[in-house]
Amino acid sequence: MMVPTHMFLTRGVGVHKEKLTSFEEALRSAGVAYCNLVSVSSILPPHCKVVPRKRGEKLLKPGEITFCVMARSETNERNQLVSASVGLAKPTDLGTYGYLSEHHAHGETDEETGEYTEDLAAQMLATTLGVEFDPNVAWKEREQVFKMGGKIVKTQNITQSAVGKKGKWTTVIALAVFIPPENVPARSRK
Repeated sequence: MMVPTHMFLTRGVGVHKEKLTSFEEALRSAGVAYCNLVSVSSILPPHCKVVPRKRGEKLLKPGEITFCVMARSETNERNQLVSASVGLAKPTDLGTYGYLSEHHAHGETDEETGEYTEDLAAQMLATTLGVEFDPNVAWKEREQVFKMGGKIVKTQNITQSAVGKKGKWTTVIALAVFIPPENVPARSRK
């Protein structure tokens, strides 16, 4: 059974006349183009540590199957704003699973897209943990309710946006990349 113990957040942008090459450039920008990425659902495994991108990249091997939660948005329209974001909500009890959310948008700023995904992940975790909240109040107010309730310890997001260029594809991605457990040194697994 493969349950990741480590993951990292990353993002990237690519611009090229070919759509596929634009996506490849975004993957390169995010530091994961050398992996065979497989998109998975949005569960942060219990006890899974979030490590810095540079450390996470060093634990991946070229060509390996790498699971991730990915948000991707693209455009070939000049001046169109595109964004992609992954939100994270970690429970206080690290033995409980957390949530990751993904969102891709047109016309939203980094801040709007990032807050939306962070809020979405926190709402999914809150409903799982039985935290009561009013979904009609602003994210900043709900964030305080979630954290003061003591069941959600941390929320964050990683977001990438870009403006489309004339005659080119612009692709933005945001990812939560799971590191295969066998790639993590034994001393780091504890």
